[in-house]
Amino acid sequence: MTEIRLTEQSDRPEEILTFLRDALLTGRGCALVTLTEIVDGAARMLGAHMAVREDGAYCGYVSGGCVEAAVAAEACEAIASGQDRFVRYGQGSPYFDIVLPCGGGIGVWIHPLRDAEPIVQVVEDLMARHPSALAYDPAAQTLRLCEPAAESGWHDGVFVSTYRPPLRVVLMGQGLEGRLFSRIAAAAGIEVVLETIQGTASARADQDTAVVFLQHDVDREVDVLRQALASDAFYIGCLGGRRTHSKRVALLAEAGVAADDIARIHAPIGLFGPARDAASVAFSVLGQVMKERGQHAVFAP
Repeated sequence: MTEIRLTEQSDRPEEILTFLRDALLTGRGCALVTLTEIVDGAARMLGAHMAVREDGAYCGYVSGGCVEAAVAAEACEAIASGQDRFVRYGQGSPYFDIVLPCGGGIGVWIHPLRDAEPIVQVVEDLMARHPSALAYDPAAQTLRLCEPAAESGWHDGVFVSTYRPPLRVVLMGQGLEGRLFSRIAAAAGIEVVLETIQGTASARADQDTAVVFLQHDVDREVDVLRQALASDAFYIGCLGGRRTHSKRVALLAEAGVAADDIARIHAPIGLFGPARDAASVAFSVLGQVMKERGQHAVFAP
């Protein structure tokens, strides 16, 4: 009997797909599980994945952990048969003994992989910080690369799973607030790049990068901030109160930065405030970054 076991605890697409790629490249049978149907709410969003190996090892989540072992067992059977299958859990499911605590229902498609190339390519795209996408056709039982959509979901009978590069934060400021922010972000698995006064990292910020200024010298940050505002960063935030920000705006205007660009700055920084202790600042800023990240989850083909 196959031993079903969670090998890696992660819900990050890049880690799930890397788990799948590594297994495929060693010749192991694998299946990609995709959450394609939600009834009355669920713990995960449409497009959530699990990667399952033929030996019962799996990575990823399609719910809150309550059905994953059962899904992995179904996936092992699908791998053995070589046929795709659709399974429901919770509402509308034939498995009355498997209940979702939220009271809703989910439907997942299980696709035994027959070609490693699409998975390999998506992993390469994400490592290169490019958006990517997979199109699953249940009628043809095929999985192929496609152009990213605005969000994961059904398009003309094909389910498109869209992936964005992992969140990266460029941080200027190595004081107490910056150190605590770095520790909290690292605990959440977020890459933090420390910026220098030259501003090279800010200048290269892409649409999945946030630029955070947690230092108290407005004059020192202006040149770096100009480069950040000229980048594709989805979020730019600066420490300091309204008086400090008024000075910042004046300095940027004098430096020729357009008003529309200056308006991109979140200042005073943070989701809640005023925050006077370093830990509150760090949590407030990270919360705002994550909120903005969710609102900018748009992929241009």
